[in-house]
Amino acid sequence: MEICIKLKSLFNFCLQTLITVGTVYAQSSYQAPLTIDGHPDIQGVWANNTVTPVQRPDVFEGREFLTAEEMQIISTRAGEITADTDDALFGESVITSALTGDVKSNDPSTGNYDQFWLADRSIHNRTSQIIDPPNGKYPALTAEGMARRERMRQLRNNSAAAGERFETLDSYETLSQDDRCITNGAPYLDSGYNSYWQIVQSKDYVVIVQEMIHDARVIPIKSMPTLSNEIELLHGDSRGHWDGDTLVVETRNFSDRSELSHNRAELNVERFTRIGETELRYQITSNDPGTYSAPYTREIIFDYSDGDIYEFACHEGNYALPNMLRGAREEERRARASAN
Repeated sequence: MEICIKLKSLFNFCLQTLITVGTVYAQSSYQAPLTIDGHPDIQGVWANNTVTPVQRPDVFEGREFLTAEEMQIISTRAGEITADTDDALFGESVITSALTGDVKSNDPSTGNYDQFWLADRSIHNRTSQIIDPPNGKYPALTAEGMARRERMRQLRNNSAAAGERFETLDSYETLSQDDRCITNGAPYLDSGYNSYWQIVQSKDYVVIVQEMIHDARVIPIKSMPTLSNEIELLHGDSRGHWDGDTLVVETRNFSDRSELSHNRAELNVERFTRIGETELRYQITSNDPGTYSAPYTREIIFDYSDGDIYEFACHEGNYALPNMLRGAREEERRARASAN
């Protein structure tokens, strides 16, 4: 069977065969299994390998969902691109490359990972992870948010012009938290690379172990006092409760040291709902008034994995950090020697 589809002039492919691509919908009749304590069982290893972009591409303006044909086209085109390139397509760059045909290295200054390091990706039917605002875009930036973005833009532009990384190499303290193997944030929401979560439940706690830098979130689901507002944590202070079949987690007291909006928010409200044997719907409503003019909500479908998650062990054998600093000191020494 030949299927020819044209999508806003970006695609005009004829597929000789149609390979099934699963569409994710909540199963209204699905009843999640229960734990011994009577709560929905959301335990297991869950994979965030979606290609759904955080913000809705302009080509899908006004549309919340992809058609089955469009999902198939993206799947086919993404497969062709990953087969033809040595560059790893991190996060939403899979769908960006499929839409534009343009493959850009994730880190052109030092070289990129290749596809070997990434998980197989899943195509879900939403056109964006952001479901509120309804246009699938982040809310408008505040003045503080615009100033922070401009500072980062200037750092990146100046570094790119000099052929350098945008972080300064004056000290380990000026490098990013992920370069220093401290954290990539919690919740860690990037897809495709160490993007697995393991959830373990007990009567009074839920533990979420993130494969990325093996961060573990221990979330009480019993009545406990919250921390003082004066105490700030990189992963915030979380409290959970059950709302019917949905686990709701509220997190406050984030430190402002992260550049990621949802990891510096005033309040995150996460919702975990098992919607099928192999599907977990995850939603996060993040309120970061220091960055955005209104809260926003993202939705991600996590797919069940029958594999294990593995220790990231970032610090063990992390020779990159001292070598980067050592290289910077050597460049300074050579510059001084040339000046003399």
